[in-house]
Amino acid sequence: MGKVSIGVQKEFCEECSLALRRFIGRMEGVNSIETESGKITVDFDDSKILENDILKITKESIEKLGYKIDV
Repeated sequence: MGKVSIGVQKEFCEECSLALRRFIGRMEGVNSIETESGKITVDFDDSKILENDILKITKESIEKLGYKIDV
């Protein structure tokens, strides 16, 4: 099991939160996804998907929706 959290510079709107949960949540190996409090947390099965892949796909998805990653 693995878990990654990515900070975002502002709260997700409801539509963007739903879009992220639908897209990332349907990926093979993803157990759950939470989008609240200015961050996104993905719980995943590291025997099915690599942490680097989750990070890359999640960051790209966040940026495509117009949000900036909080570094």
